[in-house]
Amino acid sequence: MGFFGFLLLGLLAGAIAKLILPGKQGGGWLITLLLGVVGALLGGFLGGLLFNAPLEDFFSIQTWLLAIGGSIIVLLIYGLIVGRRSAR
Repeated sequence: MGFFGFLLLGLLAGAIAKLILPGKQGGGWLITLLLGVVGALLGGFLGGLLFNAPLEDFFSIQTWLLAIGGSIIVLLIYGLIVGRRSAR
């Protein structure tokens, strides 16, 4: 998968993760989409490391699930960090 395919996958995975997570995460859509790209990278890395998952195919359900899962993890961590900062 090329750079632009990875970028598109991350942007869409971030949007889907935002829709899946309940409540208000804050940060707006731009931050969410950027965190989605980071989450797709994290999901791909963990999937390759833990499950030896091939991630070359853009239309593979495995690739999408790993990217969305990674995006959810990154959004949750971001929510914890921002939530602590705003609670002070």
